[in-house]
Amino acid sequence: MWNLFRSKALLSKEDQRFQIDCYKWLLENFGGTKFYKDAKLILPTKEFFPSKVNSNESAALTTFEQVKMHAGLQDWSCKLIAQKKDPNLVVAPTVVLNNFKQSPLGTFKGHKRRKKVKITYNPEIVSDPIQMVATFAHELSHYLTSTASDLPPGGKDNWEFATDICATFLGFGIFLANSAFNFSQYSSTGRGTQGWKTSRSGYLSEAEYSYALAIFLLLKDSPINSAYQYCDSNIKSCLKRALKEINNSDIIKELKLVECKH
Repeated sequence: MWNLFRSKALLSKEDQRFQIDCYKWLLENFGGTKFYKDAKLILPTKEFFPSKVNSNESAALTTFEQVKMHAGLQDWSCKLIAQKKDPNLVVAPTVVLNNFKQSPLGTFKGHKRRKKVKITYNPEIVSDPIQMVATFAHELSHYLTSTASDLPPGGKDNWEFATDICATFLGFGIFLANSAFNFSQYSSTGRGTQGWKTSRSGYLSEAEYSYALAIFLLLKDSPINSAYQYCDSNIKSCLKRALKEINNSDIIKELKLVECKH
């Protein structure tokens, strides 16, 4: 008999499997003692980001170095470069430019020998510390995963998705989840313009980020309440569902059997 009251799973079986396989890939390449002993849930607090800054450039550079340190990549050589500013698309109170290609939030260029590695960022992200940390965590995860001994699940085409899961694996899941979708008000006093705007960052949905974060919390036996209090309402709701589903499965047991190759 059908159970008409059974709730729909947060993710499809295919998406669940991809996340599990990505975690296996990450644990095989970058896991072991380093993950279980050193990785921690990074929070948007002064404990993790204590520095005071006096300019946008110093804010970006200081935050970047802090993200590197929390990711365990502080000794990895790379250069941080600001992209050119995007033009203001609001040209008058009732005129907004459409179909104008804006710069990406960040980019990574380099290879596994760690020579001439460059990470760029869009200066706009400096005004949003959560998005800035998420962007730097993603690009540094590109750097880390470029040293993996094999391709991520599904091959090269899935690298961006695997990179977002890697950033969560490194402890930055709250930042990525909270910056996945943003609905905010904008205003321009000079032009008398006001309205609402939406933005997306990253390659996964809020539900997918929440699921990846739930796996991290359960693998690390991290206090769940410490994550809840810093999650946006949508993320908190998805995270609760993900934790319940994963706790009712053998996913964590399966992942804890994975051994690091190195």
